[in-house]
Amino acid sequence: MALSRLSSRSKIISRPLSAAFSRRFISTDTTPITIETSLPFTSHLCDPPSRSVESSTQELLSFFRTMALMRRMEIAADSLYKAKLIRGFCHLYDGQEAVAIGMEAAITKKDAIITAYRDHCIFLGRGGSLYEVFAELMGRRDGCSRGKGGSMHFYKKDSSFYGGHGIVGAQVPLGCGIAFAQKYGKEEAVTFAMYGDGAANQGQLFEALNISALWDLPSILVCENNHYGMGTAEWRAAKSPSYYKRGDYVPGLKVDGMDAFAVKQACKFAKEYALKNGPIILEMDTYRYHGHSMSDPGSTYRTRDEISGVRQERDPIERIKKLVLSHDLATEKELKDMEKEIRKEVDDAIAKAKDCPMPEPSELFTNVYVKGFGTESFGADRKEVKAALP
Repeated sequence: MALSRLSSRSKIISRPLSAAFSRRFISTDTTPITIETSLPFTSHLCDPPSRSVESSTQELLSFFRTMALMRRMEIAADSLYKAKLIRGFCHLYDGQEAVAIGMEAAITKKDAIITAYRDHCIFLGRGGSLYEVFAELMGRRDGCSRGKGGSMHFYKKDSSFYGGHGIVGAQVPLGCGIAFAQKYGKEEAVTFAMYGDGAANQGQLFEALNISALWDLPSILVCENNHYGMGTAEWRAAKSPSYYKRGDYVPGLKVDGMDAFAVKQACKFAKEYALKNGPIILEMDTYRYHGHSMSDPGSTYRTRDEISGVRQERDPIERIKKLVLSHDLATEKELKDMEKEIRKEVDDAIAKAKDCPMPEPSELFTNVYVKGFGTESFGADRKEVKAALP
């Protein structure tokens, strides 16, 4: 089926991805396609889900397009950082796109997600726009956090995305708190609290998991194991790197995090489990191509051959591309045309974000104190009132 016969094109610079997909390249064909995961699931204290995953033409094409868009966005962020248009910390997600897209395919916007600072693609998957991403990265007032959060603090409350957190592991107790609110309110929703292998040894993670298990909270702890916590290999930092077993009394599942359909199946399974029984741990076996952050070249603690080997054998986008071609859903040329369109969308979003003004200086005093208390801000000597807050 040729992509030229699919829906007409329209720009998505400042609109959510879901709204654009229905009009760009995405088939409306919902004929079921059964896909088998690349590897079997490994389980702890639970029976693993089936390796056969139900999909469709529309889903396969949307997976390819969304992950290609995420990849291009992160590569563009790399260039903007090197051009000093993005300042401060910047942690890129290229290589790990299958986790974001597979998780999103298994849940709804009622289900909450909270993550660490590698958050750009999670925000995009939750319905954020390219324009909001680049405006926030460059500190502009139309960014998703009004230009005050930067790379590490993306946020989208209307889609139950609660950040974007800079303190290692600190988002996990917050995520379990969100799960407590969901259970208390009888919302029939779950919370995915995401963290990396570098945060897996944090004490607060085990404290949060303990109380989640005591109260049967619908919390799903997702360890994105990209095998390097900053520059430290997992085997140097963890006596037991089987993170899906770390819950001891809490069930766990190890998942090929480079396979979007394996992630989808695991998250669907975990949601059903957590709503009935309480917490579960998912370990996503994934890999980042960039360094830990933009200040890390990413090649001093691992070889370039290792990185290129993962790209050649396990790249999540190439895996979806092969499925699209093998099911004759598009030609190689049509997929390349789609990638050209994606490059243009990213470039247009960057140009628009560059034209967006910086926040007003008065924004320094907003979102700090609760409104309505007439708080005053003084200088260091306490003699001159610098600002009266609303």
